[in-house]
Amino acid sequence: MSRIGKLPVVLPAGVTARIEGGLIRVVGPKGELTQRLLEGIGLDVDGDSVTITRSDDSRGQRAFHGLSRALFANMVKGVSQGFQRRLEIQGVGYKADLQEHTLLLTVGYSQPVAFAIPPDITIRMEGGTKIVVEGIDKQKVGLAAARLRAVRPPDHYKGKGIRYEGETVRIKAGKSAA
Repeated sequence: MSRIGKLPVVLPAGVTARIEGGLIRVVGPKGELTQRLLEGIGLDVDGDSVTITRSDDSRGQRAFHGLSRALFANMVKGVSQGFQRRLEIQGVGYKADLQEHTLLLTVGYSQPVAFAIPPDITIRMEGGTKIVVEGIDKQKVGLAAARLRAVRPPDHYKGKGIRYEGETVRIKAGKSAA
């Protein structure tokens, strides 16, 4: 039995889960998420506890068992609490400005870089150099944060760029004079 897959997922107050034609639909106070149910995987709902089941013990089913449980648990957490990723901008003159549906990043290029904010994602600024990416879908939040970081990844010689909060960047030694 999968160690992760056999753990039940507890539904918080205000969150409901149901299967509709091969789709898992999770509805909560922050919104609604749907995910296609993998073949051979099922859900057993017992009040506020949901257990993920599998049809047989084949290698593929065992792999999908833990994956399905993790995806379902992320859906439940997303519609009840939400997810967020924090980024920080480091460098002299580096900053970000939030406009309606666009984040303008001034990160050392000749022109500011316009980052279009995806529709399911909320971006807010804390000061001029802290960016908070929020949403209910963990995958979309992580993808938006990764794309923001990719605009100017941290430089390994000076440490300038966009990095995740708490990320450490090893600074390399520059050229040594002869």
